Amino acid sequence: MKKIKITRRDFLKTTALSTLAAGSPATFFSCSRPRKLPNILYIMTDDHAYQAISCYGSKINQTPNIDRLASGGVRFVNSFCTNSICAPSRAVLLTGKYSHLNGVTDNRDKFDAAQQTFPKLLQENGYETALFGKWHLKCDPTGFDYWNILPGQGQYYNPDLIEMGEQKQVKGYATNIITDNCLNWLRNRKSVKPFCALLHHKAPHRNWMPDLKHLSMYEDEEIPIPETFFDDYETRCAAAREQEMRIADDTFMTFDLKVKPKEGRLPENEREKIDARIWETAYSRFTEEQREEWDRAYDPRNEKFYKSNLKGKELDKWKYQRYIKDYLRTIASVDDNIGRVLDYLDETGLAKNTIVVYTSDQGFYLGEHGWFDKRFMYEQSLRMPLIIRYPREIKPGVNESDMVQNIDFAPTFLDYAGIGVPDDIQGRSLRSVLQGVTPDDWRQSIYYHYYGYPAWHMVKKHYGVRTHQYKLIHFYDDIDAWELYDLENDPHELNNVYDNPQYSKIVNELKIELKRLREKYKDTNNPEF
Repeated sequence: MKKIKITRRDFLKTTALSTLAAGSPATFFSCSRPRKLPNILYIMTDDHAYQAISCYGSKINQTPNIDRLASGGVRFVNSFCTNSICAPSRAVLLTGKYSHLNGVTDNRDKFDAAQQTFPKLLQENGYETALFGKWHLKCDPTGFDYWNILPGQGQYYNPDLIEMGEQKQVKGYATNIITDNCLNWLRNRKSVKPFCALLHHKAPHRNWMPDLKHLSMYEDEEIPIPETFFDDYETRCAAAREQEMRIADDTFMTFDLKVKPKEGRLPENEREKIDARIWETAYSRFTEEQREEWDRAYDPRNEKFYKSNLKGKELDKWKYQRYIKDYLRTIASVDDNIGRVLDYLDETGLAKNTIVVYTSDQGFYLGEHGWFDKRFMYEQSLRMPLIIRYPREIKPGVNESDMVQNIDFAPTFLDYAGIGVPDDIQGRSLRSVLQGVTPDDWRQSIYYHYYGYPAWHMVKKHYGVRTHQYKLIHFYDDIDAWELYDLENDPHELNNVYDNPQYSKIVNELKIELKRLREKYKDTNNPEF
């Protein structure tokens, strides 16, 4: 994708003109006809790693419909989250502000629904807004004309859904149901207003329960194990060693890996009791027909597993295969349903004037460093997939150079809707970047801050700065440790060079940049630093 650098003055002039152009159908005319405001369809999955998308170079699965979207839009290579965990990422999306300002620093926090969000601003300026699927913010949604959400994390099979405050159970598979609800809303709209629909999937979040039609997918294949799967964390601080997110050690045998205990065997410790309890919550939701089909698929595999009596690294590798295959199966359903949505846009003629975004709330580990889950500032959880298509204005391509973050989503949508971006929003509109015109003052570094400790997976609190070549991380709270990675020479982040004298100048420069970013984003009041 060809990039053009422009001065800030030129950028402001371009932005002003484009904002006027997108402002009001009644006031802006092109060829004597009013220009329509774009529809917005924002599709976000939960924990979809960029490594499991074929247009991002996946070697383990194919995602033809996500690829189809990318072929008509811009795919960002350097797309990053600000805090790699579910609820905080959703609050960042809505507000365009870092966690310490929007009030959701980890999954335990309740979102203040009274605060400013981009759906509210769109709604106030002539958009019809709707939300479907995962919400996960411990409050009723505001700023939406219609909403139909999962309570909390939700369930894969026969989930409960809360439609405009009324909760009921719906038969079927969550990814299909959430898509059905969105498409039904689109088909039955009476309004002539432009729409903004947020389509938030549960998948592929833990515990990775595939749709029945995908239960046999990959079963006869051996998925390649990441080369860092048996990482020993030798050069890194205690944070990397003391986490609790190793596939080999920290997955539940029943809930995560779908291995039922042998008949008559009772849980022997607290961990096994938790495993049995949370699996029963999911398994009990099956109808009789669903349970029979599920058991036909998994029971023979589990019997074979017990007979193999695996130990050591062979057992670790088996766990990886069970984990990754179920994870990829849930993604297959996501991709199928994205295809349904794209087909609807094409069939109705809406595609040309609809901004379609595909992303995830953060990245995810697919066995890299031996892990599942996210949270760390290392690449697999820091990076998010991001694809944006808008045929009226965006030429297809790949943006390999510009660093973008999820704080940028809210101002981008407001910009396209012709709405002034409030001064307290911390992100920047991607509109010019999407046109291949990068402002000369575009960010050359990004700031990250993770707060969720102690909590599930026991990843320690940390913050840091990433540039195009380097990453500096400070772990704090019950630890005081620094890590530096040279991403150009060490893309797998195996060699912490913070104490290497050859990098002392880089360390000093990055600490200055880190201080600048903390001040820029007003994250300077945490005494634990």
